[in-house]
Amino acid sequence: MNPLVQVKDLAMRFDVSAPWLNRVLERKPKQFVHAVDGISFDIPKGKTLALVGESGCGKSTVARLLVGLYKPSGGSVAFDGRDTREWFGAKDSLSLRRRLQMIFQDPYASLNPRWKVADIVAEPLTEQGVLKDPAAIRARVAELLTMVGLNPLDGAKYPHQFSGGQRQRISIARALATAPEFLVCDEPTSALDVSVQAQVLNIMKDLQAKQGLTYLFISHNLAVVRHMADQIGVMYLGRLVELADKAALFANPRHPYTRMLLDAIPDIHLTGRDRVAVQGEVPNPLNPPSGCSFHPRCPHANERCKQERPALQDFKGIRVACHAVAEARI
Repeated sequence: MNPLVQVKDLAMRFDVSAPWLNRVLERKPKQFVHAVDGISFDIPKGKTLALVGESGCGKSTVARLLVGLYKPSGGSVAFDGRDTREWFGAKDSLSLRRRLQMIFQDPYASLNPRWKVADIVAEPLTEQGVLKDPAAIRARVAELLTMVGLNPLDGAKYPHQFSGGQRQRISIARALATAPEFLVCDEPTSALDVSVQAQVLNIMKDLQAKQGLTYLFISHNLAVVRHMADQIGVMYLGRLVELADKAALFANPRHPYTRMLLDAIPDIHLTGRDRVAVQGEVPNPLNPPSGCSFHPRCPHANERCKQERPALQDFKGIRVACHAVAEARI
């Protein structure tokens, strides 16, 4: 069975140069940030791939590339076997936009404070021409609000009358309005309290089971990822450094960066295992290190790591970009 989403060598660079006159006077070249630097992955239908990593590693840029908010600098994204760059520009682009939606990180910023909840949830239905009859739209909005654990009468209220968790449920209801197959979730619970996070995540899991949804789940919280994901990709400075099934990654992390991320999670079982906190800081993306970009923070780095960038290779079903793993040094 072909994956629903196929990403190949996806790249995104941003021009962060100074204004033209400043560059001429100071004789400086253009500057670019490689926010996403050639990543590839597949997401099977009905499954969840999670992307994790520290802030600034390019996770949210990947999310925006997949839903067409950015045009990639290189590589391709295929949805149901069709290239999305071509599809977004085609006459039938609405059919693609109905089939993929995004849930944003901040439920306080992503909902229009001047609109009633019923209008917010109904907007995709009217904008994309899914429903035209006002009675049918009202019935669909009531169904969507019920689906995410809210009361249909809540449609008459404004966003400020709800808590953060309830607002995120409204965001989920809006995203589900067009009955999409694929949801891109950009840290959908990071702005919420821990107890509320669990409620929202459980709603998302239930919806996935009932409707066969496919998720790309962006997070920096590995506990959340463990609850949601089938497969996990670990990103560092715009590149994938490890890609594995959830069970394999948590049981036997291979890349030194993945090990550091897992060691940073509080150990409630106090297993006595040696733990190494995440050390150092993410390098300046304007001037990334040579070779493997993780080498300044890596306890296993050698001369090859400083000079040669590792490729993502398959090691017993886990894909890892690390010279130390390839040479069996760790």
